[in-house]
Amino acid sequence: MTGTTTLGLAEQFREVMAGVATPVAVVSTLAGDRPHATTVSAFASLSLAPPMVMVALDERSDLLRRLAVGSPLGLTVLAVGESALAHAFARKGEDKFAGVPWELDTGAPRLRSAGGWLGCTVTSLVPGGDHVIVLGEVRRAHPGTGEPLTYHARTFGTHVAGG
Repeated sequence: MTGTTTLGLAEQFREVMAGVATPVAVVSTLAGDRPHATTVSAFASLSLAPPMVMVALDERSDLLRRLAVGSPLGLTVLAVGESALAHAFARKGEDKFAGVPWELDTGAPRLRSAGGWLGCTVTSLVPGGDHVIVLGEVRRAHPGTGEPLTYHARTFGTHVAGG
């Protein structure tokens, strides 16, 4: 079935994906003695044995340039009400951590958040179009206490259970 839209495939793809609710996390690492991070909505669990996650980073990502197999990788899963953190770490620049409380956990910067935390080690970097899929083995997991922050229809919100 073909549509009657004048949008190209890339625009149609973006529109379809805007209709998919995704979780929001800040992915981080420590390079040298400096924390580095970015906001992502393309991450998911991958395996239970061993526990693993996957994160997709744009191939031009500043964070990606600091990752290699064996690097520490942290995922701070954001909770509803933490969209300011999502915006802060989505922007470009070196001072994303200015004024943001964090601590080192399993070698990676962990934001203070009501969301969950996964401390990982990078096990693989796999090309995927204009992104690189970072595979990380989970070394530490701390469940969150808040409802998840989600991204849907180009805006932040949350998931309501039982729908």
